[in-house]
Parts: sequence; structure tokens; C-alpha cells
Amino acid sequence: MSNRPLTLMAVHAHPDDEATGTGGVLARYAAEGMRTVLVTCTDGGCGDGPGGVKPGDPGHDPAAVALMRRQELEASCDILKVSHLEMLDYADSGMMGWATNDAPGSFWRTPVEEGAARLAELLRRYQPDVVVTYDENGFYGHPDHIQANRITMAALEMTGLTPKVYWTTAPRSMMQRFGEVMREFGGDWQGPDPAEAAALAEIGLPDEEITTWVDTTAFGGQKFDALAAHASQGENIFFLKMGQERFTELMGVETFVRVQDTTGAAVPENDLFAGLR
Repeated sequence: MSNRPLTLMAVHAHPDDEATGTGGVLARYAAEGMRTVLVTCTDGGCGDGPGGVKPGDPGHDPAAVALMRRQELEASCDILKVSHLEMLDYADSGMMGWATNDAPGSFWRTPVEEGAARLAELLRRYQPDVVVTYDENGFYGHPDHIQANRITMAALEMTGLTPKVYWTTAPRSMMQRFGEVMREFGGDWQGPDPAEAAALAEIGLPDEEITTWVDTTAFGGQKFDALAAHASQGENIFFLKMGQERFTELMGVETFVRVQDTTGAAVPENDLFAGLR
């Protein structure tokens, strides 16, 4: 028997993605003695700059933004007790349709085989028992999220490794509640318009299609603080204004679709490591 600890690897696109989608499981499994590995594929350079300056606006310096976001990411990892942080450092591609999609060095423009080969090296090194990434649409169509899915699935095929593999998702019931909370806070913050709020209800999956529901309520404080470490990013302000208690109430269960499994663990399950311990 190997002495290697049970290992969770999360493959994310940008600094702060680890906190919103998997902050709870990273904190929970670290507390349970698992080795947690975070792979962040891009530098986050298309994020907000100091003072909320947006990409393409005067004063937005992608290199400076990337450095700031790297520091925020490291702080988040400390809060979540992530064992190992690996950066692929591709250039942030920005949202779908931006000119940055096709900029030299962008993650979206990188051949899948190239990114997969680099990730395959990490898979061989860490030999994860569980791998988590996005679905084929990157949850909401972001090019870097889609590319993270593509390189992850290709890397697994390259290595022949057979961990349990999960794609992050959200139950439609939760997205409806999220939309209601957005409207509740609408008078106090600059948020999406009603059409965007309504569109949130179409993201994710019907509850009955979700295979895995992991209760991370006990780690809501860590998840909230990890997101707060990325406070430079305007899209996080809504979550932070919600306050830790309300945030944990809304975001205290993380949900996934299991897409690869050799354990035979029954679904629905409440543990990414079901069948492995």
C-alpha cells in the first residue's frame, strides 16, 4: 500500500475561481487530512485593476493586475490551507468575444495538447484521487473555463490515470435563491440588471441531475475569507456585502456532477472521496 495521502486536485481558470466554486471542499478536505492541490491556469490579467479600473480602460496594466492577483491567490490558499499551488501562468483570455481571446499567449489560443501536456506532468506528480474542474461549457461560457475543462480531460486521457472526476455545477433551486438575494440587495449595490438576474436561474442543472452534494457549512468562514482575499475584483463585492452568515447560508453546499468513477460509490453522494476511504 502507498503512503501517499488521499489527494484532491482542483483545476481552475483564474485567481478567485478556487474560492467561489470549491473553497468549501478545499478547506474541508484539508481539515480532514487530505492533500489539496490547486492548479490555476491563467494569470488573471484581464481582471479589475486598482480602483476597479477595467481591462482596456486607461490605467489598466495587465502585468500589474496579474501580480496583484497572484498575491491575492496566495493569501486565499493560505486561508483554505491548500497544500500545493501550481500556476500554469497563461495569459487571461478575458470574456468570450474580447480581443484578448486571440492575444499571443492567451489560454484560449493555446493548443489543447500543449496545455494538457503541462497538466499531465502535474497529474503524474501528484497522482490525485479526485480531480475537479468545470463542465464543457465552463459553467457559464467563459473561454478560460472551457479551456480548463478541455485540458483537464485531455490530460487525464494522456496519463491513463483514473481518479474520480467531477465538474462543478449549481442546482437550479440554488440559482433561483441567488437571484432572489441579488434582487434583495439591489438597492445597495451596483449589480446585474433584472435580465441578468433572471438568466442566473438558467445556469446549472436541475437538482435531480446533480450527483454530489458536499456540505461545507462548517467552512463557510474560510470560504468567505478566501473570497475576501480577492477583494480587488468587482464581481466579488456582492458576495462580501452579503456578510459571512448569509453567504454561508447560500453557499454552504458545493455541488458537482461525477463524470468518471471506478469506485462504484452510489449516487447521489455527499463526499468527493466516497468509495476511496
